[in-house]
Amino acid sequence: MFISSTYDDLVEARAKVRDAILKMYHFPVGMELFGAANEEQWQIISETIDSSDYYVLIIGQRYGSIIPEGLPDAGISYTEKEFRYAVKKGMEKCDRVCDSVERKRH
Repeated sequence: MFISSTYDDLVEARAKVRDAILKMYHFPVGMELFGAANEEQWQIISETIDSSDYYVLIIGQRYGSIIPEGLPDAGISYTEKEFRYAVKKGMEKCDRVCDSVERKRH
């Protein structure tokens, strides 16, 4: 199961999803295993999404890092690029919207 989200704001949520996936005897995969900063890494990410049975999207308060001009899909976030790719592939999806921990404190 591929876990997709922004990272810094959703570390806790990602850990909970990872643990739940492990309890179901599945294997979670996400950006902790690789970065998303260039096209070479995108090749690995897209192949990993291809080999996953499910795409789990966790949405919080941040949009994420924007792909710079000059690269394919410039102007969107890497998380959105993963999402668009999973949708295009027709993957089974599990979407979850989370309030950030910071927001709950205020």
